[in-house]
Amino acid sequence: MAAVELTTSRLLLRQWRDDDLERWAELNADPEVRRYFGTVLDREQSAAALERFRAELELRGWGWWAVELRSERRFLGFAGLDPVDEEMPFDGVEAGWRLHRDAWGHGYATEAGRAVLRYGFEELGLPEILAVIAEDNAPSRAVAGRLGMAHDPAADFLDPSVPTGPGRHAVVYRLRG
Repeated sequence: MAAVELTTSRLLLRQWRDDDLERWAELNADPEVRRYFGTVLDREQSAAALERFRAELELRGWGWWAVELRSERRFLGFAGLDPVDEEMPFDGVEAGWRLHRDAWGHGYATEAGRAVLRYGFEELGLPEILAVIAEDNAPSRAVAGRLGMAHDPAADFLDPSVPTGPGRHAVVYRLRG
């Protein structure tokens, strides 16, 4: 199955390309971008993630899309939908976003998030979409709020996929279709 592409007024959410690796690896090596994930990733780990995301998009047609600024054809990061990992204390499909630091503060995460949610509800028919966010990640929590997602304090948990530290306390946001 070919990967679906989503477009907004400024963004293209698309399949990953080999030439995305340089900026993707840069994004993942930035301690500020990765501060809520416990560790930075090296180039090899970034390349493996890119290939995993590409394969999932080919398999399902949707997943973690590469986000490109259409006017400049510049890779900004990723946004998308993914089934919640098995080790989580709940199930469902989560939305997420992570952008290169030079893309922060322009509304791109919110714009990409809107496209992702619209696709999840209108095309996939999902009844609900979640966002799992590190408790201290105020910018990402603000994006979830702008997307109309509501914090569900009863679902907050210690994220087993994050090493002990500030990013381990996760909050859950929900939006029903």
